[in-house]
Amino acid sequence: MKLTAINVYDVDLPVVGTYRMSMTAITRLTSVVVELVTDQGLVGYGEVCPLGPIYQPQHVLGAKAAIEEIAPKLIGLDPTNILQLNRAMDAAMNGSRYAKAAIDIAAWDLAGKRYGRRVCDLLGGATGETVPTYYAIAVASPEEQARVAVEKQREGYRRIQIKVGGRDIEEDIEALRRIREALAPGMRIAADGNRGLTGRDTIFLSQRCRDIPLILEQPCSTLDEIANIKGQLCHPVYLDEVTEDVNIVVRSIADRLADGFGMKVTRVGGISAMRTIRDICEARNLPHTVDDNWGGDIIAAACVHVGATVAPRLFEGSWIASPYIEHHYDRENGPRIENGQIKVPTGPGLGITPDLSRFGAPVRTYG
Repeated sequence: MKLTAINVYDVDLPVVGTYRMSMTAITRLTSVVVELVTDQGLVGYGEVCPLGPIYQPQHVLGAKAAIEEIAPKLIGLDPTNILQLNRAMDAAMNGSRYAKAAIDIAAWDLAGKRYGRRVCDLLGGATGETVPTYYAIAVASPEEQARVAVEKQREGYRRIQIKVGGRDIEEDIEALRRIREALAPGMRIAADGNRGLTGRDTIFLSQRCRDIPLILEQPCSTLDEIANIKGQLCHPVYLDEVTEDVNIVVRSIADRLADGFGMKVTRVGGISAMRTIRDICEARNLPHTVDDNWGGDIIAAACVHVGATVAPRLFEGSWIASPYIEHHYDRENGPRIENGQIKVPTGPGLGITPDLSRFGAPVRTYG
């Protein structure tokens, strides 16, 4: 099998309402979808959707520029030789793992179709037919965040992520207290700062909420900031935005800075890199999520397939953007949340057949 063409599509993703975090508010995003075309008639799909230009250094124009540099050098390769394909991408361009991730995901989709297996089967096998998810509650008034938390518990979610930061720390503390009081036992809480808290405010929040069982997810901007305050915190710390590759994951474990991770598939380089991180976390007994920044059915399916292979005792769930997006790429098979669970797609590869009429014409074609 040889790669004969790579098509790149821009996909408009309006956000239902406004998604507010500590550093930004999102109302509309563009997702970049990659289609790998082979000489045997099989095609594979990948996707990357940076969460705007502020959330992290990754951005849409950067993804397309990196693909422009990489894609021509991949024509003629066998895309189902995924390790060699990734080495060819690294030889073509340093960094830009998030852009390479879209191609890596498409290659796993192709491999599954070639061998008639689901991606989760190629990754070692699913632990079940569904995976747990969790709900992220955007920054809002403490009363509103508590109201949404109760609503989501009734809908079957067993874990919620509360966005904190970007306001007076007393409001964050009040929100967490209201939420804890409103929820029935059994709901797990993550307070996610998205790098928006100072070390001082992180200490205040943790010490003032020491009686609330929760985890702190990426409260500060850098590893050094977290290292400075880790010993003064009363809660476990999960790293998220700073974990941009496998090396940083290894370093943060060695330096005892991570009690777990909120992992993003495209940020670290795709399914291949996420598989490595999954195995490292299992070796070190560290819990983690399998998520992405945003995106449609292709990214959602990639997260669900990898998540399905994580040891259940370590799995914190797969977050997908489906509740915040109006349309599916694949109306029949697009991942959906029911009672806090997502069904693992059953078709070969990712199990997603996107409706290309939704995407319009490719913005670039290589090969």
